[in-house]
Amino acid sequence: MSNICLIGYMGSGKSSAGRLAADILKYDFDDTDDIIVRREGISIPEIFEKNGESYFRGLETGTLKELCESNVSKMLLSTGGGLPVRMENRVLLKKFGRVIYLRARTETLYERVKEDRGRPLLETDDKLGRIRQMLANRDPIYREASDCIIDTDDMVLAQVAKEIVNIAKSS
Repeated sequence: MSNICLIGYMGSGKSSAGRLAADILKYDFDDTDDIIVRREGISIPEIFEKNGESYFRGLETGTLKELCESNVSKMLLSTGGGLPVRMENRVLLKKFGRVIYLRARTETLYERVKEDRGRPLLETDDKLGRIRQMLANRDPIYREASDCIIDTDDMVLAQVAKEIVNIAKSS
């Protein structure tokens, strides 16, 4: 398989480390969230506000289906944190390429996203509690959906990217 999919909770480094790894591998890089924003012409918070989370999740599935049908190769794809929650999406991820779970502890994720206002599911007074709750639900799904796991807690982006590259080259 020549494609790589990065999954994990928001703030795990999927987009940042993914771009770096794609550059090293000479792969194309894209992000499902970015694809959706380009197509819809509005931000993800605006999509959530106007149409709701269910509509957004449908856009994610449609985007993933199109990528699978496009027969693209040598692409590194970063996915939205909730994308693997749908069983259909987990099947599509495996069809698209090698799936790598970028995992981090709750406290690490909180430190990385606490000031970010572009994350509609974290618009709450208790961000840490929300992350803890969501991660408890999603971690088993991420583990089931992935082919391998990289623990990113004590790594800088370049180290995470290097691990992604090593996995890509070993497949």
